[in-house]
Amino acid sequence: MVPGRWRQHLQPRRRCQSLPMEKSAASTEPQGPRPVLGRDSVQVPDDQDFRSFRSECEAEAGWNLTYSKAGVSVWVQAVEMDRTLHKIKCRMECRDVPAETLYDVLHDIEYRKKWDSNVIETFDIARLTVNADVGYYSWRCPKPLKNRDVITLRSWLPMGTDYIIMNYSVKHPKYPPRKDLVRAVSIQTGYLIQSTGPKSCVITYLAQVDPKGSLPKWVVNKSSQFLAPKAMKKMYKACVKYPEWKQKHQPHFKPWLHPEQSPLPSLALSELSVQHADSLENIDESSVAESREERLGGAGGEGSDDDTSLT
Repeated sequence: MVPGRWRQHLQPRRRCQSLPMEKSAASTEPQGPRPVLGRDSVQVPDDQDFRSFRSECEAEAGWNLTYSKAGVSVWVQAVEMDRTLHKIKCRMECRDVPAETLYDVLHDIEYRKKWDSNVIETFDIARLTVNADVGYYSWRCPKPLKNRDVITLRSWLPMGTDYIIMNYSVKHPKYPPRKDLVRAVSIQTGYLIQSTGPKSCVITYLAQVDPKGSLPKWVVNKSSQFLAPKAMKKMYKACVKYPEWKQKHQPHFKPWLHPEQSPLPSLALSELSVQHADSLENIDESSVAESREERLGGAGGEGSDDDTSLT
């Protein structure tokens, strides 16, 4: 039996009052998600976790603006406990995309395989609650870095006309780290989608990821100044094309909105454990130099979208 409170989470209008829209209300919350690095057990996020994530998305203090152009802005923040570990926040205005369409695009795993040219493999593993699941994602990194993968517990929450999707890394017994990929750790990653009108919205992407190893400075700079903006713009283009695509591919199949449609097997939280970064092999790529092809091509001209995936 699904707990009643999770059923309520899927009723956006009813949840609206419990997650205030006003920034003054958000500012009273702690700035940033509750610490997850020290998390001892796997838990499905609750209302406080969603509020804290929203506060971090809306926060301004402590963030360094590195890019702002054509409706896309990017900020970077070095984490105090480890100056080599960075947070990145990217915000984009979507003038011709309703919030609900963007929400669908981020959920639709089959469509992602079409527009996310950086994905190597992605699939959902199991269902935890009506608004939480476990999934696998692997992606190509800028050359000559090693490619990464991740196992995450993802949860989502509609809030009136706004939405949050967020995740953190877990360990699943059937999907251990692979030799051909570096297992990264999502400490807290997600999206805040805020409606600004019937056909417009703003999306904020917030990522605190330990890629395992001290990344070269050029990677951080490239991510904040080139990769993140390009990825957001590509996502926007995918959203514009989504309604037409979806009409031809199971138009009524949206298990993120209708949990009774989910074909995933159920999984108990006790089957999962928290993925801590210190339990994984440390890959130090701090001395890796950007390849001449990548440096001169910026990301390969017309093929630049190949290096623009957000996890």
